[in-house]
Amino acid sequence: MRLLLVTAGTRGDVDPFVVLARRALRAGHEVRLVVPDNSGVDTSDIDVSSLGVDYTQLIKQQGVSIGAALRSYRSVVRPVMHGVLIESAKAALEYSPDVLVAHPKILSAPLVAEALGIPFVWVEMVPVLTPTLAFPAAGTISRNLGPLNRYTYRAAAGSAAMFRRDLAEVAKLVGNRGGRSAPPAATLMPISPAVLQRPPDWPATVHLTGPWRPPAEGVLPDHVADFIAGGDFVYAGFGSMAAGDPVARARAVVGGIRRTGARSLIAAGLGGLSVPPEVLDDDVLVTDSVAHDLVLPLAGAAVHHGGIGTVQAALAAGTVSVIVPFIADQPFWGARVHERGLGPTPIRQRALTSGRLAAALSRVGEYRPAARRAARAMAAEDGPGTAVGILETLNR
Repeated sequence: MRLLLVTAGTRGDVDPFVVLARRALRAGHEVRLVVPDNSGVDTSDIDVSSLGVDYTQLIKQQGVSIGAALRSYRSVVRPVMHGVLIESAKAALEYSPDVLVAHPKILSAPLVAEALGIPFVWVEMVPVLTPTLAFPAAGTISRNLGPLNRYTYRAAAGSAAMFRRDLAEVAKLVGNRGGRSAPPAATLMPISPAVLQRPPDWPATVHLTGPWRPPAEGVLPDHVADFIAGGDFVYAGFGSMAAGDPVARARAVVGGIRRTGARSLIAAGLGGLSVPPEVLDDDVLVTDSVAHDLVLPLAGAAVHHGGIGTVQAALAAGTVSVIVPFIADQPFWGARVHERGLGPTPIRQRALTSGRLAAALSRVGEYRPAARRAARAMAAEDGPGTAVGILETLNR
């Protein structure tokens, strides 16, 4: 079976697709992966095509502010999205896959699949496309609206309407004269049931497969390993969340961890945290990034922004998360983690203080037994294998 996997976004959007590609290759399938440039993910053993966009550079230039995105819609967002839609369509035409597997940002996938006469599969990294009464769409509002929750899923359709001219260009490119869109043959969610309980009103074609995470391998750099060996520490990292004041945020984080008597392992990321010199001491180590699978099992707690990749990495390690959500789906995951008794109440990014963080960290022990139970459940999951098995049923 020839699989075309297409994703868009930063490292958290690329890593799972790389894991899925490798598992499909091991199962004997042909795979081409279409990804953004400079994601930071090793794809050396995979047939890769460029999406023609560098999200990492985009974030460095304008951060992750919703306001900045709106202000730059015509000059930046629209041209980037146009390139994503066109390049992903060209990749499908060139490769002629049997099945198209796409990230929700690839709005052109239904048009392309219809034109090629092949099944396509959404990879719903977070619940934004499949309506349910159980909870609102991730990235919309945090409050449960009960019967009105289903209406929040119309936001995804609204985003498609913003790019209708670009989608019309895609339809013309692939020969879809009627502009018809194929329905998804399946929806895969690389999410563990330990994090998200499957709503009863989801259709049978929607699958919670468990996370698509690479196996833990490699060794820690000597300076990180030496720091960890020095005693209790808390990991803190906000990834690509370049918003607000990263210096003030770092002061609050290090100050809050110090109040608990622990040391701070800080991952600066793409601007989420910037530790000023006056805060540094022997109890603080700052690095650009760390391998979560190697660090989190050893950490007393993990302070992070609540992206689903970090949430699941911490839970798989049995480590309690203190979530400081910024934007998009992060408040959603913070709410899910707290509702399931896996971590304390999230601290809004703008409300983060050393006192609030210290108070949350002081309660980590209450949630550790539940986090460890979740880790045991996740250890039995084979997300990539489950996903490949589902894809294999679509080409029979």
